[in-house]
Amino acid sequence: MITSGVLKSQIDKLWEEFWTGGITNPLTVVEQITYLMYARMLDMNERNDEKRSVRTGKPFNRRFADDKQHIRWENFRHLGAEKLYPLVKDEVFPNFKELTSDDTLFADFMKDAQLMIQKPSLLVKAVELVSELPLENKDVKGDLYEYLLSKLTTAGINGQFRTPRHIIRAMIEMLDVEETHRICDPACGTGGFLSSTYEYLLEKYSSPEGIEKEQVFDTQGKPVLDVYGKPVFNTLYAGDLLEKRTHIDYDMFHGFDFDSTMLRVAAMNLVMHGIKQPDIQYQDTLSQSFIERFPDEAKNGFDIILANPPFKGSLDEEDVDPAILKIVKTKKTELLFVALIQRMLKVGGRSATIVPDGVLFGSSNGHQALRKYLIEDNQLEAVISLPSGVFKPYAGVSTAILIFTKGGSTDKVWFYDVQTDGKSLDDKRTPIKDNDLPDLVKQYKAYQAAVMAGKSTEQWADKTQKAFLVAKDDIKSNKYDLSINRYKEVVYEQETYEEPKVILGKLKALENEILADLNELESML
Repeated sequence: MITSGVLKSQIDKLWEEFWTGGITNPLTVVEQITYLMYARMLDMNERNDEKRSVRTGKPFNRRFADDKQHIRWENFRHLGAEKLYPLVKDEVFPNFKELTSDDTLFADFMKDAQLMIQKPSLLVKAVELVSELPLENKDVKGDLYEYLLSKLTTAGINGQFRTPRHIIRAMIEMLDVEETHRICDPACGTGGFLSSTYEYLLEKYSSPEGIEKEQVFDTQGKPVLDVYGKPVFNTLYAGDLLEKRTHIDYDMFHGFDFDSTMLRVAAMNLVMHGIKQPDIQYQDTLSQSFIERFPDEAKNGFDIILANPPFKGSLDEEDVDPAILKIVKTKKTELLFVALIQRMLKVGGRSATIVPDGVLFGSSNGHQALRKYLIEDNQLEAVISLPSGVFKPYAGVSTAILIFTKGGSTDKVWFYDVQTDGKSLDDKRTPIKDNDLPDLVKQYKAYQAAVMAGKSTEQWADKTQKAFLVAKDDIKSNKYDLSINRYKEVVYEQETYEEPKVILGKLKALENEILADLNELESML
């Protein structure tokens, strides 16, 4: 995350300019800033390719024809409001639709881009501030964009909202994602699960001895300096991760969503983090068209699925894939998505999915059928209860994380009761000392290691602890109820109290003392 106050203040100032300029919808602000960042990155990439072409003598697919050099970022960013506004509105944005070659990822998402900035003076300020962002530094630009996304504080109309990054990180660490996996989020939103997974892989596979540095130069060929005036260097990751670079850049990360704005944001988020060509697609993954358009992804396609699917929203039942409805006959999206995720996984593939608590104990036929399916036809590894304030200020809904492996059957389910996550559970979500997440990850990894090694899991037999095991038969006898309170045992301490007559006597004595003090005070007046 960003630690420099200077970088934070740059984003804060940019955000403030939009709000004072009349654009107050957070998602619109992020979208418009994304467009401007994209316009600048097009020019940066063009200049890098030009330099490479001069050095190697090899041609490249140009983003800007000879008659469009004037719409490159460095050629228009210094223009005044009268010239800048019509140029950006009538030429720069329409040019997004014509992009091809290496920019195909964004071409589909940018073709309907619209400039929502109505004030020319605001556009001038926005262009000026985006020009100051250190987008040349790949080590910080991902964090810059994440900080920008952290300002999204409202849920979408379909129940989607930004998942806290420390919750995402815990889920990734528990699954211990590897560099050879194919990873998907079927309702990717801003791409937080995917970008956080990439950050985790960089840390996991890059030792200090295997890291090299490359000095950063701006589009004019001048060294980029940090806030202290020192040269900026990008990190070059060596070792196993570098060898798997093609897989990482082109086939590791897959995301789907049917909100075009979210897709633009997700694509920019992943590219800003350093993934060249993530597979981000416009698609309602619950619909019949999903398996028709993406047969290799819709069924047995992924090793890992990380998701926080929408808990509510509009749903056209007639358009839902019948194969999913065979597993769970329902209109509830949270149930349908879990069934969908199971189908998308390869046999042996694993998922960590956030669900509302109702999935755990709902009494409808759909709820019970899904839970039975997860336990009888799959390996339900863990149910992790999260405190109700985790998703504030978006929502106060109580949630849990389901971790399961496709195929086989369940023997025991590991439960964990997360009571604190390192932040207050009110709307402010300020940092606090208490945090169960490190213990959650540590205990889950220890449990998995014990299972894999065939060792005893007796240490999780005590149901009065935060982490404990429940046998399949116990769950089955409770209609496959997975709510943690159904199985957690509470230890009550016996309290002894004095006899009522004794307590009453003490109250009367206290009253007499108060009355005596009042009489003494009255005599002094």
